Amino acid sequence: MFFEGSEKKAEILVDASKLNLLTDINDQFWSEFVECCHAKILSSISNAHCKAFLLSESSLFVWQDRLLILTCGETQLVNSVTHFIEQKGTDAIVHFIYQRKNEYFAQAQPSCFGDDIKLLSQYLPGKAYRFGEMDSHHNYVFHLDNDFKAETEDKTYELLAYQISDLASKKLTEPNLSTLEIRNYLAIDTLLPGFDIDDFVFEPYGYSLNAIKGEQYLTIHVTPQADSSYISFESNLNLIRLAPTILAILSPRSFDLMSFNEHDFEALLADHIDSSYISKSLVNEQLSNGYEVSFANFIRPQTQFSKPVELDISGDNYAL
Repeated sequence: MFFEGSEKKAEILVDASKLNLLTDINDQFWSEFVECCHAKILSSISNAHCKAFLLSESSLFVWQDRLLILTCGETQLVNSVTHFIEQKGTDAIVHFIYQRKNEYFAQAQPSCFGDDIKLLSQYLPGKAYRFGEMDSHHNYVFHLDNDFKAETEDKTYELLAYQISDLASKKLTEPNLSTLEIRNYLAIDTLLPGFDIDDFVFEPYGYSLNAIKGEQYLTIHVTPQADSSYISFESNLNLIRLAPTILAILSPRSFDLMSFNEHDFEALLADHIDSSYISKSLVNEQLSNGYEVSFANFIRPQTQFSKPVELDISGDNYAL
């Protein structure tokens, strides 16, 4: 069974004095917002600073002055963004960022990054970048081109793990796994002490977790199937410092790290990434919106030849 775990991501920043996303918008709107990209809300948790919605395809986080939504599978996240703009206008929007990474089977997606930004550009003028090599892991970023300048301490991190170890894949595809068993296996109590947790185990495979503590958040999405395994971590916690624990558990063949405004990116990589991994790509750019964006792709060199995979020619065309 194949599932495209790679996420699309959008972040909308607003002037909360004009539109407070926590108090001026009800849950019915967020439900409609999510449904526009062909996902649905499964559950939610909240505190005084943030409301976190667990989705059928990834997550939505809402603060007073910003929202962050990630969706995977064959969702069309761009449709949720345009719905928000059409319903709430652009007067309160301070800034906007849209991201999309390379997929396992891009041809199965209903749109590509180019299609998405052509649509978004009808509403918001912007600039687009590619971080990483075209023939390897890469991440596209589109942002609103205005006079916005990000605060230096506005930091976020992404860790994206591919081809996790056979041991991790077998554990995370065991039948009848509970949320507690997966939390224990992923060392959630160690990674996230004191956080409120909302998580869900999908059938037959897959796991999602939202965690919040004050204004801090972390979300994890697990696609554990051996032929297309992918696990993502997104947070305003420093995931580079947490990487040793994560990598020791998952032992992926490759992973990406991406950060917004982590000015010590390279030094942190040197301190926290195991020497068994080598850097295949390292990109850094100061964007006109004030964000310093850094991207690195790491691989673990293989010492044995892999075997060819026999394909089911009667199966889905996207897998051929």
